[in-house]
Amino acid sequence: MDAEFSAETAVSRIAAAIGEPARARMLYCLLDGHARTSTELALVAEVSPSTASVHLGHLKDRGLVRVLAQGKHRYYSLEGAHTAAALEALMVAAVGPDNRFVSNTPQRLRAARTCYDHIAGTIAVALHDRFEELGWLTTAPSYDVSVVGVQALAALGIDIDATRALRRRFAYACVDWSERRPHIGGALGAALLKVALKRKWVSQDLDSRALRVTRAGYREIEFHFGVRL
Repeated sequence: MDAEFSAETAVSRIAAAIGEPARARMLYCLLDGHARTSTELALVAEVSPSTASVHLGHLKDRGLVRVLAQGKHRYYSLEGAHTAAALEALMVAAVGPDNRFVSNTPQRLRAARTCYDHIAGTIAVALHDRFEELGWLTTAPSYDVSVVGVQALAALGIDIDATRALRRRFAYACVDWSERRPHIGGALGAALLKVALKRKWVSQDLDSRALRVTRAGYREIEFHFGVRL
């Protein structure tokens, strides 16, 4: 009972930390994987620098953000992929199960964006489904890559053995808040984003989560995966 109460108390405290609007804006701003200063996050949260520092201290105490000191500057980022996954799941819950998400955000953000360190949006869901169709990705009982998938991804420059060896979850279904269907999260999802950026299939905005599919990206994604965007 004590352990259960402690776990519930910890969850309620984290929920309270996320639930404050200014802190929520800071956290969702950091969901693009970039580290930012308290001054930048104050602008995002629409609060004073001193208030932003208090909020960030609270988020750090709750294990939601980490801070890196570099010279005179302190940079804040999400604590890790598990925090990003929780924030993405909360977005799905906030939208609700009955209605398809409609927002005023630009179409390019819904089409392709980062979810911490992997690809989200329409393109990511399409790739997830296509990998299943091709037999590269298995989803039951858990997410894994088949033998043919290992070979296909190796041809793109993804070393599956090295990806498995990373100290993080290999692959899982990350429910996409705008599509309400899964895209690939975890180390495998991060590896796919790295390949897409390296091959210049997508380019990343410096000040938002948006990814822009390049002209070469449209062509190459269709060639390698049979996905027309």
